[in-house]
Amino acid sequence: MKKLFDRLIGGAPPAAPLSAEAQADDEGFFATVFMERPPEQPQAADQARDAARQRLRQGAEPLDAARGLPLLERAWGRDRWMAMLDSAQRQRLAASLEFLAVPGGREVIAQDEPGDFAVIVLDGVLAIDRIQPWGARARLSEARDGDVLGELSLLDAGMRFSSCMTLGRCVLAIIDTARLEELARRDPQLAFVLLACIARRMSLRMRQVSARLGALLSSA
Repeated sequence: MKKLFDRLIGGAPPAAPLSAEAQADDEGFFATVFMERPPEQPQAADQARDAARQRLRQGAEPLDAARGLPLLERAWGRDRWMAMLDSAQRQRLAASLEFLAVPGGREVIAQDEPGDFAVIVLDGVLAIDRIQPWGARARLSEARDGDVLGELSLLDAGMRFSSCMTLGRCVLAIIDTARLEELARRDPQLAFVLLACIARRMSLRMRQVSARLGALLSSA
């Protein structure tokens, strides 16, 4: 499955270098997002990923699959991959996810933090910001029902490139690497559907970023 996503994202052309002195939010984002980082220490990285999952759960209200499934169906029900699943399969898929109701003003993904989970937005709005080295926050976009956050770290357990914060009460579905691997062993078809739904949204976002970067470069 990782090879599949490597093929999806591996062929994208590298972004043209931008001036490190650029002060505009978009320019600052593209100038800093790919800066080299020191290599991770495996044990420290694992501890940081565990801490990130625990921080996400603190103060959040757990929801069972019976309450989460209708929201997942509302968010993804029109997706052609989800349409392939019958009622029993959808229930099994929901049982593989963790559902949380998170209050407003909570950072669910922290920039430059290692992570191994993705967040599916089922209800509410989250801000996606890039925090610049000088402390300014560049608003990249906002995530709404059906959007997926953190999917790259789900696949490679790498560093987060942005900060994601709830702008009000949000209901989220969480899938981490351990749950995904267990789903792939137990029910490969469901794992494929989940990854296909995530890949479709990742592709759409990459197209939007490419269009935005193209417009930025053409105006430079």
